[in-house]
Amino acid sequence: MKKFIFIFMISSTIFGACRSADKKAVSSEKENAVIDKDSREVPDFSRGIFSEEILWYLGRISDPRVSPDGETVLYAVKYYDYKLDKGNQELYTVPARGGSPKRITTTVENEFGAIWRPDGKKIAFLREGEDKDGIQVWECNPDGSAPQQLSRVKTGVSAFYYAPDLAHVLYLTDVPLDSTVQTRYPDLPKAHALIADELMYRHWDHWADGSYTHAIVATYPDFENPVDLTPDCPYIVDEVTWHPNGKQIAYSSKKLTGKAFSESTNADIYLYDIENGNTLNLTEVNEGYDREPCFSPDGKYMAYWSMKTPGYESDKQRLMVLDLHTGNAIDYSTHFDQNAEHFVWAADSRQLYFLSGIQATIQAYRLDIVSGEISQLSRGDHDYNTLDRIGEQLLVTKTTMATPTELYTLNPTTGQETQLTFENKDILEKITSCTITKRWVRTTDNKDMLVWVILPPNFDSTKCYPALLYCQGGPQQTVSQFFSYRWNFQMMAAHDYIIVAPNRRGLPGFGSEWNDQISLDYGGQNMKDYLSAIDAVAKEPYVDKNRLGAVGASYGGFSIYWLAGHHQKRFKAFIAHCGMFNFESWYATTDELFFANHDLGGPYWQKNIPHSYTFSPHRFVGNWDTPILVIHGGNDFRIPYTEGMQAFHAARIQNIPARFLFFPEEWHFVSSPQNAILWQREFFRWLDTYLK
Repeated sequence: MKKFIFIFMISSTIFGACRSADKKAVSSEKENAVIDKDSREVPDFSRGIFSEEILWYLGRISDPRVSPDGETVLYAVKYYDYKLDKGNQELYTVPARGGSPKRITTTVENEFGAIWRPDGKKIAFLREGEDKDGIQVWECNPDGSAPQQLSRVKTGVSAFYYAPDLAHVLYLTDVPLDSTVQTRYPDLPKAHALIADELMYRHWDHWADGSYTHAIVATYPDFENPVDLTPDCPYIVDEVTWHPNGKQIAYSSKKLTGKAFSESTNADIYLYDIENGNTLNLTEVNEGYDREPCFSPDGKYMAYWSMKTPGYESDKQRLMVLDLHTGNAIDYSTHFDQNAEHFVWAADSRQLYFLSGIQATIQAYRLDIVSGEISQLSRGDHDYNTLDRIGEQLLVTKTTMATPTELYTLNPTTGQETQLTFENKDILEKITSCTITKRWVRTTDNKDMLVWVILPPNFDSTKCYPALLYCQGGPQQTVSQFFSYRWNFQMMAAHDYIIVAPNRRGLPGFGSEWNDQISLDYGGQNMKDYLSAIDAVAKEPYVDKNRLGAVGASYGGFSIYWLAGHHQKRFKAFIAHCGMFNFESWYATTDELFFANHDLGGPYWQKNIPHSYTFSPHRFVGNWDTPILVIHGGNDFRIPYTEGMQAFHAARIQNIPARFLFFPEEWHFVSSPQNAILWQREFFRWLDTYLK
């Protein structure tokens, strides 16, 4: 039996530990240096395949914004220096017709949330204030010159928007409303505690601090006469946008508190009038999510997406268009069995562009408002992740499993793409890519399932490779052409593993029936789908059926725990990250109860306990017989880390080889460079031990 190892990363904030020796060795001068593409140590490219160091060397493009005249694209690039354990994001521009990018900021601070002023003469962005007074709004010329801090908001700024007429600005900031220990007991300034009387006292990765994100309107450019759109209301405001008239603001908000906030998805879109202060609920009739408001250029319509089923966070995102004059909303996706999001209007307000997932890809679409016709504009195995209009063209960010984000223009008539940025071209040219293939596998209920099969670089069909079944999270989240910086198929393939990534039951992009089936059936058909996929690929002569592993996170982590008790000796190694192990303990500790109520059927203590609780992996640990690596983050409040502890303990009590990799300061994801690289190294150390 292999010796087990328990890896525990000590948290400096929790245990008061000193900074690690390697950080002490870094000079303050280097700590304060600007991190850019050329200032970092170049990783080893000699093997010609991806490594974890190369993965974190890639530049990460985000937040493209088209200038008002359509001539220039503003975007951000973030570079990481893993030895410093931090990254730095700067702003760039590139001509819309193609050309060389120009860097317009060079600071030790991160610049983000950048937008064009409506007249195109300035660029606004967020970064730390001159007096270290939190994140503030800055403004500069389009070439980056003359940067100037505009705001001095005491609680900082998290997002910023110009009014179309430049008379006002709109920004988001956290407004303290609830009592804290210090406000209740001012004589105890050093007491560090939270007193909770109601649910949602923690969410995703943070504890409630008595503050709520609100939208504030103020005059431009002095930020005077601030007005809170929701004064004294304990609600979070999100997705704000100006009406073209500059007099109204739409925003989305779930105006519920406590237990109701935890149990409901009833988020509505509101219209606020800055002249009279009145607020109108535009989507009150719907009890599910209503999100992403987008006004037409002529101001007559507002597009948004809407989920019909209360409490179901993965329901179909219906494409809705509201006539602001009549108040009537039309569902244009009645005969379109796909999601719709990332809306962009044509200049004539008669056509609406949007993104939608189809068969494990994300494509661009167009809606004709008059005829109601929806047309697919793009084809190919890729994901378009953002969308904007650039004259008569569209601007998209594109990824594949083999390539990180780059900017492209898309001709909506011909579907032709033109690449605008080549941020990582010099890196990718040194890498032998994996081969991405897809096949349709027949399921146990006689349906066709799309399965991605990723082959190693320099694949040799005469050899026999170990294979990994990849189990997706969500659970309703497509295995599309995403490029992940952790669950990276290039990385897995570079370690000479074949990856089997099925779009099993419960994933969008294959119709509502396929997506919805998984609810209340966690241990049912979708688990059979997993086994159908790995069994089909394991028949290939280049796959060693005696060296199969299974890996996954979140719902994928639950899948690993469930497969561990039901795999009938198919697999030789498991890795579960942030997975649900015990449905009862998970239900009683997770933050958003609407998810658990919908997918499990309600609490485990109700009179008629839902059948879904019989799928809980902890019920089947007596069948476990396979080495398992368990990974969890201490700040994961969606699936608390005690779920991982239970799984690790259950394995070790039975003398099954196991390892617990715990990150006290990470959450449902692992985001800091050195933690992420450690994650990769332990991931492959475990697999290589049992599969090679």
